[in-house]
Amino acid sequence: MNKNLTSPHNDQALFNKIAGLIEESRRRVATTVNTAMVYTYYEVGRYIVEDEQQGNYRAEYGKAVLKELAERLTAQFGKGWSMEQLQKYRFFYKTYSSKRISSTLSTKLQITGNQEDIDSLKSNYSIQKVADTPALHPVFTLSWSHYVILMRIENPDERSFYEIECAKQNWSVRQLQRQVASSLYERLALSRDKAEVMRLAQEGQTIEKPTDILKNPLTLEFLGLREEAAYTESKLEGAIISKMQQFLLEMGKGFLFEARQKRFTFDEQHFFVDLVFYNRLLRCYVLIDLKTDSLSHQDLGQMQMYVNYFNRYVRLDDERPTIGILLCKEKNDALVELTLPDDANIYAQQYALYLPDKQLLQQKLKQWIDEEETKAE
Repeated sequence: MNKNLTSPHNDQALFNKIAGLIEESRRRVATTVNTAMVYTYYEVGRYIVEDEQQGNYRAEYGKAVLKELAERLTAQFGKGWSMEQLQKYRFFYKTYSSKRISSTLSTKLQITGNQEDIDSLKSNYSIQKVADTPALHPVFTLSWSHYVILMRIENPDERSFYEIECAKQNWSVRQLQRQVASSLYERLALSRDKAEVMRLAQEGQTIEKPTDILKNPLTLEFLGLREEAAYTESKLEGAIISKMQQFLLEMGKGFLFEARQKRFTFDEQHFFVDLVFYNRLLRCYVLIDLKTDSLSHQDLGQMQMYVNYFNRYVRLDDERPTIGILLCKEKNDALVELTLPDDANIYAQQYALYLPDKQLLQQKLKQWIDEEETKAE
């Protein structure tokens, strides 16, 4: 037998291609099945709500109907159809259906037949015919486990933000749980003006300018450091490095980690930047210095030097100016404004070692929006 007829390398390459194809096919099948089940749960919820409305719904009577329905469905289809699950499907439908929107869009379809209206509708809703009755459905792209978390969010704008971000960034269920628990929506909103807060709900987080990457505050509860315990900047840096995946998730879109304690030499002196990142969406370097003590004008001057060095000797001609962030326990925007010129591209970013009080942040956000509306009047 000619040994040249077979090649272990080629065999492995062929295996890898086929294995990759099979795995991708399985992922698609799993995604398709999961999506189909989400639509099924939505329809089940719709049937239950419509049955309640037709039967002059009373709470006790409704419970009895659901209990009997759950028993019959479980007997025929097995797990997943308990009374608690049916109540969840009912809540899912009520959360994601909007009578006002559905009525308006349905009217456009049936009366005007305007193609622009239909195209607009298709971008946010799917039309299915169930039992010879046209039904309007939101488009579902996530798993049922994701929607179980999302439908608990009362604020529709906040819910929309997390749904968009989850789909764009392919968050796992655990990552979504963490982002909701860390009040990502409120922290981003409090760092933006009113128009950009509305944009969060419609488009998710957009990264177009340096301030888009800021949060108020940056939450680092995953580091495991205690707020009351004494720790050094070196220990904080080490904790971030050991949890870099979680840190990048918290930093947000487009961040790539380049180096820690990045050394550069100028005028025969060595300088070290704590953390160096690159943001591919902004197309610029992002330098981070860690401060566990109070922020000083010397810290700002040092960061200004770091930023100047990267702008002059590191960044390419087609890249945007370098961003400097002083990550500190207590930010001092007034000191930054007084010390640095307006175009310095340097920011003080507060961090917290614990999950923020979501209710408190919601109150702050509402108060801030009310103040903005009052100013506008």
